[in-house]
Amino acid sequence: MENFCPIAEHFKDASAIKIFSSGKEWLYERNTPSFGAVLEGANQLFADGIQMPAFGVSMDKLTREELKSGLWVEFCFSEEKHCMNMPFESLLFAVRAEYKGFNIVRKTEGLYQGRCYYVDLRDKDMAEFFQSLERVIGR
Repeated sequence: MENFCPIAEHFKDASAIKIFSSGKEWLYERNTPSFGAVLEGANQLFADGIQMPAFGVSMDKLTREELKSGLWVEFCFSEEKHCMNMPFESLLFAVRAEYKGFNIVRKTEGLYQGRCYYVDLRDKDMAEFFQSLERVIGR
C-alpha cells in the first residue's frame, strides 16, 4: 500500500494519554507509571493486529457526544504527526471488551474530524486492554 505507515508505532511518541470513562476524564503525562501501563497494554493489543484502510469518517460533534459514554483512550502528541498522508495531533479510540476491530479517530486542528484508521485484531478482542485501563483509573 502506497504511503503506508503503522499507526501504532506513533503511540510511543505521545506526550500524554487520556482515558475517558462514562464522560469522566483522566490525564496521564509521559514518564508516569500509568502512562507506561497504558502504552504497554496498547502495544500488546496491536501486536498481531492488521491496519487496514478505513471507510469511517469522524465528525467532531458526534465523537464528542460518544465520549460521554463507554471507555475511550486518546494518545496526545506535542506536535502534529502524519501517517498515510493524514495529519493528527491525537489518536482516539473506543475500548469495548468484545471489539475485534475498531476505528482510530484523528484529532486535527482541534477537532475529531476526517478519515479514520482501522485496525483488525484478528483472533483476539479488547478484553485484556479494557481491563488494564479499568485498573489504571481505579475501577
